[in-house]
Amino acid sequence: MTEPIKILRVISRLNVGGPALHVAYLAAGLADRGYDTTLVAGTLARGEESMAAAAQQRGVTIVPLDELHREVAPLHDLRAIVRLARLIRRERPDILHTHTAKAGAVGRVAALLSGGARPAIIVHTFHGHVLRGYFNPLSTLGFRLLERWLGTFTTALIAVSPEVRDDLVRLGVAPAEKFAVIRLGIELDERVGADEGARAETRRVLGVAQDAFLVGWVGRMTAVKRTDDVLRALNGLLGRGVDAYLCLVGDGPDRDHLERYAHELGIVRRCLFLGYQAEVGRFYQAIDAFVLPSINEGTPVSVIEALAAKRPAVATRVGGIPDVIRAGIDGFLVDAGDADALAEKLALLARDPARRAEMGAEGRAHVLERYAVERLVDDVDLLYRSLLAGVNPGEE
Repeated sequence: MTEPIKILRVISRLNVGGPALHVAYLAAGLADRGYDTTLVAGTLARGEESMAAAAQQRGVTIVPLDELHREVAPLHDLRAIVRLARLIRRERPDILHTHTAKAGAVGRVAALLSGGARPAIIVHTFHGHVLRGYFNPLSTLGFRLLERWLGTFTTALIAVSPEVRDDLVRLGVAPAEKFAVIRLGIELDERVGADEGARAETRRVLGVAQDAFLVGWVGRMTAVKRTDDVLRALNGLLGRGVDAYLCLVGDGPDRDHLERYAHELGIVRRCLFLGYQAEVGRFYQAIDAFVLPSINEGTPVSVIEALAAKRPAVATRVGGIPDVIRAGIDGFLVDAGDADALAEKLALLARDPARRAEMGAEGRAHVLERYAVERLVDDVDLLYRSLLAGVNPGEE
């Protein structure tokens, strides 16, 4: 009987978002392909909600690494590296696969310190990156140099979109031939498969008229998401005479500021701050269009989910977003920071229900196959087996 291929998968934390769903679906799907996965996850940041259940419900073993935090914390980081190196020596995985920036650094350094137990194959997935727009110039330079060094002994790097790969190549992280592009895989019907009849009921509960134009946003309220621009876009939409409301699903450190800003703009009665919601499907059904004004993104799961729910999206032309939204077909793209352009495109959708429906149908047809879990598992399985056979990503 052939021994299963052992994978040690490491992620910074299983918080609400695409990476957590990605690793849960991937670990479960690969179990049927002869892989034995142990998933190591760090500690949630304050105020974050956990998605560990998504992995546990699929029978994935989770090993908590409490010392692994989102923030840079030298003492905690060193302890996390030491603990992870011990785990590698004990488990002796065939493949170490890290996800997200912090886990990528801690996991790959731990592999270097694991001696003879160092995995033959080391893979890291960039679900986006923090090498632009997150930190001050000096810190950003330091992180870029760190990623370049880590890349020298990483067997293969994965980017979740061609745009993310190309950006990382431009930043000098690694040459293009070291990258494989593997898009996310999501159980979309499970995530957004609420009955269409839920639309009327959800709007009734929210207090939004059935014929009002309801814009949706889902995510973590942080600076990189530019949630101020969501409010500015709503203000611009109202200024254009549209009977509009905004539904914000999510939480984060910027929430108090956003609620105050909505008061300052005089639009707070048009804003629905719903906080974290475990079941998002009914909210996608309730909205008419989705908005995402981020200044940096990998592959935004929220946009994929909105399109799967037949809701067109208006978003910024950054990171992997253009790989998801086909401008003019299932949504619109605008420049980052241009809230007026967001409002203009939303107004266009508000005034043309037929076009909204057409774009929504196009979006669903596009994302269901493109972001299928089975496709994700196929792609990663092929990559793993190629690497174990000694083939580099660029040679496939």
